[in-house]
Amino acid sequence: MAFDVGPTLATQADVAHLLDRHFELMRSQSPPESCHVLPSEALSADDIHLFVLRENGQALAIGAIRTMGDWGELKSMHTASEARGRGAGRTMLAALIDAATGLGLHQLKLETGSGPEHAAARALYLSAGFAECPPFGDYTEDPLSVFMQRTI
Repeated sequence: MAFDVGPTLATQADVAHLLDRHFELMRSQSPPESCHVLPSEALSADDIHLFVLRENGQALAIGAIRTMGDWGELKSMHTASEARGRGAGRTMLAALIDAATGLGLHQLKLETGSGPEHAAARALYLSAGFAECPPFGDYTEDPLSVFMQRTI
């Protein structure tokens, strides 16, 4: 399998479709007050670096880094359901960590769900060196959220 990861725009049709799928899935799994997914238009902000993973030209995963000074937050990391279990998420995460290093960031943080539907994501982040941490930025304690960070 040959994955290609690179910068993209939220307005690119196949990327927008994958972002919409991600948004709908996240909204279906958490109540609004505990769901921190960004709509696709927010992923075009100047402080967001959006990436797509493709295989044979097909968009299979997306991920973003929001820069926050000398650290960044992973946002909207998602692998299409039909591509899961093939290493796409792990490849995307490695590419995001490399991109964060290239941006001069010293730490990455993220918020993900605490439920069983997010267990695979939490395991992926743990295997990549992330550890649980307290809420950061504008986040507050929430039993439906897990906060993680990693030094890079």
